[in-house]
Amino acid sequence: MNTWQCRPETPEDIPAVRRINLAAFETAGEADLVDALRQDPAAWLPGLSYVAEPAGSTAAPASVVAHALLTRCHIAGEPAVALAPCAVLPEYHKQGAGSAVVRALLDAARAAGERTAVVLGHPPYYPRFGFEPAASRFGILPPQEWPDEAFLALSLDGSTPPRGTVRYAEAFGIG
Repeated sequence: MNTWQCRPETPEDIPAVRRINLAAFETAGEADLVDALRQDPAAWLPGLSYVAEPAGSTAAPASVVAHALLTRCHIAGEPAVALAPCAVLPEYHKQGAGSAVVRALLDAARAAGERTAVVLGHPPYYPRFGFEPAASRFGILPPQEWPDEAFLALSLDGSTPPRGTVRYAEAFGIG
């Protein structure tokens, strides 16, 4: 298993981030979403787009193998963050790069004073980071019909998350 160094995305990483998202997903949708979010000052949170590369790597950004992004969303008008997308180059799957970059990103969000994070994702994967399945039990509702077990929430500071419907950045194209 590799050891990973995780850090905030730099302008030099932008092509690598796009390459990772194109390789990780069946369509260009997620790569295009990241590009659109990067252009939205209401959504983009400087320092909350993270990349992972093998520890000791000096060939950045070519060595970047994973990416995770938090952007601004709101829960009933209260600021929160949405985790999406998270991507790893296929040849690095199951080597810990994705987990490392998500953990580092969530730590950065805590350090930045963020309180609540939400994610629509694989129910078996995200609880390892503290996300709780069925965000609805906290009173956090998705903006459209999603499987309850796949919509997860995390209190980043230990406080009770706000209750209400999540409003995502416009680039997500959701309600």
